Amino acid sequence: MRLAVINDEVSQSITTAAAETARLGFAGLELRSSEETAPHRMSDAHLRTLRETVARHGLEVAGFDPPALKCPLPRTGAEIDAARDVVTDAVRRAEILGAPFVRVFTFYREGDPDPRAAAKAAREVLSQVPADRVPLIVETGMRTNTPTMRHTLEFLDALGDDTTGILWDPGNSVFSGWDTAPFPADYAAGRDRIRHVHVKDPDGRRSYVRLGDGDLPWPAVLTALAEDGYRGWLSLETHWRVGRPPLTQSQRDEPWGEEFTAGGLEASRICMTILREMVEATS
Repeated sequence: MRLAVINDEVSQSITTAAAETARLGFAGLELRSSEETAPHRMSDAHLRTLRETVARHGLEVAGFDPPALKCPLPRTGAEIDAARDVVTDAVRRAEILGAPFVRVFTFYREGDPDPRAAAKAAREVLSQVPADRVPLIVETGMRTNTPTMRHTLEFLDALGDDTTGILWDPGNSVFSGWDTAPFPADYAAGRDRIRHVHVKDPDGRRSYVRLGDGDLPWPAVLTALAEDGYRGWLSLETHWRVGRPPLTQSQRDEPWGEEFTAGGLEASRICMTILREMVEATS
């Protein structure tokens, strides 16, 4: 398992984020917002600067997190085209970054999760997206149609896709209210399809807290991942802040800019140290 952190959980300065990541012994940065700019709004020059800065600090780009399919379920041709444009552009941006994947969601849900309706819409959206350039991986998203591993597997089954991987974020599952204990049962349902893991620790549906102080048994999760041969990234998505109130829903929905990042540097330093020690204990 390899350790990464999402850059804007540390700093809006990519130089600061990269330096702290390297200093704390992590190997990668998963890229989201930077310099007050959302990932889908960055210029090509900005993207190249991100890639060069990550490499200059001896790190790898561990993933790319635009808001792809993080929108209401499209119901018109225009809405489908707009969603497709975001994904297609995300693939192009990921190529500039040298990212190993583009993270996608399964549309905001209305009421209960409906993975099959989401899959029907996604099939239309993705039908003209180049599938062989940068892999897409589907996140277990808190407000989407796949808040748990089981929902995500149902989505992929309805999509007719047995190759796309899963970005497993058990914190989202807890925070969604759809699975207060996603380990071990929900994990076991789809562990063979996990390609990336987001690490954060929820306190129920109230807030995120310091890693190790929340509801998820991260030492047991990491041990299971190691025993099951997981070799991908463990990417810290801190979502806890020092010296400020918990992140709001709107800040979690659109996690870019200093309004989101403020307080993250100290919090991420603490959680990165804890995560590194947890991983070292598994070996």
